Amino acid sequence: MKDVLEQLDAKRQAARAGGGEKRVLAQHEKGKLSARERIEVLLDDGSFEEFDMFVEHQCSDFGMDEKKIPGDGVVTGSGTINGRLVYLFAKDFTVFGGSLSLAHAKKIMKVQDAALRNGAPILGLFDAGGARIQEGVDALGGYAEIFQRNVLASGVVPQISVIMGPCAGGDVYSPAMTDFIFMVKDTSYMYVTGPDVVKTVTNEVVTHEELGGASIHAKKSGVADGAFENDIEALVQMRRLVDFLPLNNREKVPARPSYDKPDRIEPSLDTLVPPNPNKPYDIKELIRKTADEGDFFEIAPDYATNIVTGFGRLEGQTVGFVANQPMSLAGVLDIDASKKGARFVRFCDAFSIPIVTFVDVPGFLPGTKQEYGGLIKHGAKLLFAYAEATVPKLTVITRKAYGGAYDVMASKHLRGDINYAWPTAEIAVMGAKGAAEIIHRADLGDEEKMAAHTKEYEDRFANPFVAASRGYLDDVIQPRSTRVRLIKALRTLKNKNLSNPWKKHDNLPL
Repeated sequence: MKDVLEQLDAKRQAARAGGGEKRVLAQHEKGKLSARERIEVLLDDGSFEEFDMFVEHQCSDFGMDEKKIPGDGVVTGSGTINGRLVYLFAKDFTVFGGSLSLAHAKKIMKVQDAALRNGAPILGLFDAGGARIQEGVDALGGYAEIFQRNVLASGVVPQISVIMGPCAGGDVYSPAMTDFIFMVKDTSYMYVTGPDVVKTVTNEVVTHEELGGASIHAKKSGVADGAFENDIEALVQMRRLVDFLPLNNREKVPARPSYDKPDRIEPSLDTLVPPNPNKPYDIKELIRKTADEGDFFEIAPDYATNIVTGFGRLEGQTVGFVANQPMSLAGVLDIDASKKGARFVRFCDAFSIPIVTFVDVPGFLPGTKQEYGGLIKHGAKLLFAYAEATVPKLTVITRKAYGGAYDVMASKHLRGDINYAWPTAEIAVMGAKGAAEIIHRADLGDEEKMAAHTKEYEDRFANPFVAASRGYLDDVIQPRSTRVRLIKALRTLKNKNLSNPWKKHDNLPL
């Protein structure tokens, strides 16, 4: 028996060694952790339960039967983050470059199936060179099996992807179907085809970073929801993100003890909105001063910065914040902001996370670039997401709410549950100057008359009381009491029960 146990220990040590000390050292020299080191940082100490440590590929073509390493390039299993169950897989670049074989794919599929059965989030740590070419169609079939499970898990359990090295070809589509993608600066990249293929096909010369680095996907393409400085920061932040999320779509949102008083008043908010209607202010200040302990986990902070999305807590309970950002493009809605906002709203609705919306929106961005890019269809995504959502929806209009953008931003007309406005709110079809120029076109040459017409329109609509008189607002509140009023409103919506008509699925304007 002793010999057998020693043999088992030797096999485990060999499997844990991955591609060997030299290859692990090469990872470190690139500023990257190994797959197992990443798991140690991500999970609670001693909680990792590994699956399929001894799995090997079954390929015999191109001399592969002579090259077998236990684990086959991916480490899989379950563990806990702050005591809560998660499933995960971590691609191991030290073994066959982390490339995907059929055996490798089956390990990931087992994790996905277990997560669905047991109702727990799936985290994927990517650091791999794509499909294992020697396996041909078996590798492609393995990808498709993973993709299918990504789709089935969508909206059932949270799926989070962290790109921590190369992620190319078929490997990119699994992260693309997960709820969140995060990258590590300078060491990770994502693309469908690499620089060499791009040069051959289009004659463009680009680097890995220029084609698919964190600087591209977190700022320009919007593929990534954030980029971190190094592996450790990324993994620590994933622990923080998981804390905000329910384990599955049947669970209530997590609540944690809060040491921030629910009746806390913030006098500084009374002067947040400047007297000059064209002067910007930072909407994130409002979010942080409203959320428990100022804790706000922002999603996609560098992409479509004219809208802010992220998670916080009110009275210990997770909420999703969506807010127009006057500091960027005056908070206008454009194609990118609409897509970013819609995706976040739909995630919150899928996992029963209440949505708090702060509105300061002058409208949709005009221009040929936006219209040619399909602003109508993309803007409708945000409208559709808010209208479809059945979770508690709380809205606060801080300043401008003009035109169709007023409707879109969780208005009472889209089944907003509690809609408040600050005294500084202006709800109208458009700004006073533009409105006066249309209504009184005959007086356009007379500056004095136009000034009087503009003031008349301002007096009529540059306040929240017309909307309040129609019942489109539930109250006009003091800015300082925003946190208090939202918490009280959220308490009343604890048992909200609203459902949409039966359907196989909706047809979102993609």
